[in-house]
Parts: sequence; structure tokens; C-alpha cells
Amino acid sequence: MTIYNYVTIISVVILTILILVQTRGASLGAGLGSSGEINTERRGSDKTIYQLTIITAIIFSVSLLLGVIL
Repeated sequence: MTIYNYVTIISVVILTILILVQTRGASLGAGLGSSGEINTERRGSDKTIYQLTIITAIIFSVSLLLGVIL
């Protein structure tokens, strides 16, 4: 396995965890995307987790593309 494979595997695990942590509300419907709340601004740790999710998604995409190309 190359370094790209390791980076891809690690980033997909981290990305999955970050996405699961972002659920809003305590009900099952909130976890499935049908939350009745509308939050337009992220603050504090929610904003940090959101930004880490974007960075991890970019790392995952780049490592996947580099693994395919090389």
C-alpha cells in the first residue's frame, strides 16, 4: 500500500466521525436530516467541527485523486 492509500483510509474514518458528530438536536429525526430547527450561524465548537469537516473532505478528495492518477 502506498502513502495515498493510508491517507485516504485515515481521512475517510475521520470524515465519517466528524459528520456523525455534527447532528443537531437529540431526536432520531434530527440525525436523519429532518430537524425542525433552522440555524443559520455556526458558533464555537460547531464552527470548528464544520471547518475540520471541510478540510478533511478536501484531504480525502486530493488523496483519492492522487492515488488514482499515480
